[in-house]
Amino acid sequence: MKNLFDFKYLKGDLFGGITAGIVALPLALAFGVSAGLGPSAGLYGAIFVSFFAALFGGTNTQISGPTAPMTAVSMVVIASIIAINDGDITQALPIILTIFLLAGLFQIGLGVIGLGKYIKYIPYPVVSGFMTAIGVIILITQILPSLGYYPKEDAEFVNQFKPHAEEIILDNILKKETGEGILVLEDFKETIIRANYVTQDQILKESQTLAAKEASGVIGAITVLPRALKNISWLELMLALGTIIIIYGFKRITTAVPSTLVALLVMSGIAYGFNLDYRPIEEIPSGLPTFNIEIFSQFSFGNIIPYIFTALTLALLGAIDSLLTSVVADNMTKTQHKPNKELIGQGIGNSIAALFGGIPGAGATIRTVVNIKAGGKTRLSGMTAGVLLLFILLAIGPIASQIPAAVLAGILVTVGIGVMDYKGLKAIPYMPRPEVAIMIVVLVLSSVWNLVYAVGIGLVIASLMFMKKIGDLTSERSDVKSLLKEKSWPDEIDFPNSLKEIVFVKHIKGPLFFGSTSDFQQLSKQIPNTASVIIIRMDRMPYMDQTGLYAMEDILIDLTKQDKKVLLVDTLKQPKYMLERIDIIPDLIPKEQLFDNFKDCLVWIKNNIENVTSSDIKSSEDASYIPPNNNLK
Repeated sequence: MKNLFDFKYLKGDLFGGITAGIVALPLALAFGVSAGLGPSAGLYGAIFVSFFAALFGGTNTQISGPTAPMTAVSMVVIASIIAINDGDITQALPIILTIFLLAGLFQIGLGVIGLGKYIKYIPYPVVSGFMTAIGVIILITQILPSLGYYPKEDAEFVNQFKPHAEEIILDNILKKETGEGILVLEDFKETIIRANYVTQDQILKESQTLAAKEASGVIGAITVLPRALKNISWLELMLALGTIIIIYGFKRITTAVPSTLVALLVMSGIAYGFNLDYRPIEEIPSGLPTFNIEIFSQFSFGNIIPYIFTALTLALLGAIDSLLTSVVADNMTKTQHKPNKELIGQGIGNSIAALFGGIPGAGATIRTVVNIKAGGKTRLSGMTAGVLLLFILLAIGPIASQIPAAVLAGILVTVGIGVMDYKGLKAIPYMPRPEVAIMIVVLVLSSVWNLVYAVGIGLVIASLMFMKKIGDLTSERSDVKSLLKEKSWPDEIDFPNSLKEIVFVKHIKGPLFFGSTSDFQQLSKQIPNTASVIIIRMDRMPYMDQTGLYAMEDILIDLTKQDKKVLLVDTLKQPKYMLERIDIIPDLIPKEQLFDNFKDCLVWIKNNIENVTSSDIKSSEDASYIPPNNNLK
C-alpha cells in the first residue's frame, strides 16, 4: 500500500477524485439504465468498484466503474435471464448477481495465477471490432428511448404476442403437472382447471416480456424502429437532442467542467423546473445499499453452469479494459502498473459490487485521465471518487430519481459514438485484408448476434491466420535443399566438393511447430540416394513444440531404417530438452553424433565415414573457420 496516504499528494488526490466522481455520476446512472437493472445498480457499481479497485489494485491513478463494454455484455446477460424468468426481475436478480460475482472471482483468479501479462497478446483487429460493435449496440439500442418509445407500453405491438404468451403459460402448466406426476392426457380436466386460474394480467405481463425481447438488441431495435417513428414522443426527443447538443457544444467552450454533467443538470433542470410531462428514470432507493443475501440462499449450480463461459468472458473483458487504461495512465504519469495486482483489485471491486446489487465495471479511461489531469497521484484519488458517489447517493438519491430517462438516453448516444474505434475504421483501406476481415467479422457478429461468441470466433480466426503466416514464413526460410542448391552458411563455404554427393545438409531456420512441419516432413523424400550422412543444422531453431518433435521423430526413424547417419549441429537448449524427453537423444541420435559447431561435425565425418579423401578433409581444415551468423535470414 505504498503511497496510499502520502499527504504531500493529498490535495491533488482529493481534487482528482472529486472531479472524476462528478464525471462518473451521469455515466453510472446511464449505464445502470442501459444494462437493465436501473440507475441505482449503475451507481452501486461505480461506488464499490471505484473504491475497492483503487484500494487493492496495481495502478495508483486508475478510476474504475461501469464502462461501455462491460455494460453492453451485462445488458445481454441481464436481458436473457429476465426473459427466462418470465420478465420477473426480482426472480432473475439473484442469478444475475451471482454471475457478476463469479466474474469478479474469475478476475481475482486471473491475477493470482499471473495471467495479467498475457492480455496484451489479444490481436488489435479483435479489440477494434469489439469496441466498434459496443458503440453500435449502445447507439442503436438508445434510439428507441431517445424517441420516447417503449415496446412494452405499445398496446398494439404487445397484443401481437398474446397467442405466444398463452402458449408459454400453458406449457409451464404442463411442465408443472409433469413434475407432479400427473398424466395430462388421462386427466386433462386438471389442466383446464389450472388454466382457468390464469388471469389477463398474467397474459399481458408475459406478452410484454415477449415484446421487450423482440425489440431488444440491434436487430430488435431496427425491427421496431418504424413503429417508434410513428409513435414519437416529441418532448422526449427534444430532451435527448438537447442533451447531445450540450455535451458536444459545451466542450467547445471549456473542458474544465465535464460537459456530460452540465447536460444532465441543465436538461433535468428544464424538465423538472417547467413541470414538463416527461418520463423519469426508475426511483433510486434512499439509504445505504443492501447486501443481497439471495445470492447465497437461492444459489443453484444448475442455474449458473450455463453462464460460466459468460462470467469468464466478463472477467476477461474487464481485464482487457482495465489494463488498457492502466497503460494510458502509465504513459501520462511515467509510472509502471502491476497488471496481476490490478486484476486482483478489479476482481475484488466487482465481487463486492455484485453482493450489493451493482453492475460490473473496469478501469475507465476518460475518468482516469480526468483524475490525473486534476492532480491525482495515489490510490486515494480512486477511493475518493467512490466515497463522493456514496455521498451523492445518500444526499440526493430522491432528487436524482427525477432525472428524465431521455436525458440518460442522450448521454448514452454520445457514449456509443465516442467508444467506436475510428482509428481502426479509418485504417481499413490500408490494412492487410486478413486483419480487416477479422475486424469486420467481430464487428458484425458482435452487433447482430452474440458479443461473447463473436470475440471467441475472432480470436480463433486471428490465431489460425497468425499460425499460417508464421508457418509460411518459417517454410520460406527453411527450404529443403542440398548444399549443391542452397546458399551455404559462412562456415560451409569451403565444404569439400567430394562430400557434397554423400552429405546432405538441412538448414532449419525458425521454430519447428505445428504450423511449419508440413515442408519439414518432406525431408526424407528429397534426400538424394547418394547421401549417406544427413547433417541437420539447428543453431537457428529456437523452439520446437510437440507436433514438431513427433515430426522430427518420424523422419529420424525413416532415415535410421535407411542406414543413414544423422548428425545434429548446435542444438539449442529447448529443442534439445524436447528431444531428450522422448529419448530421441540418445536412442536415435547417439550423443557422439551431437556437435557444437560445423567444424567438429566435419572432423567426425573424416574419422567415421568411408570414401572421404584425406586431401578433401585437409583442405577444409586449413580453411579459415567462420562461425555462423545467427542474424542472417
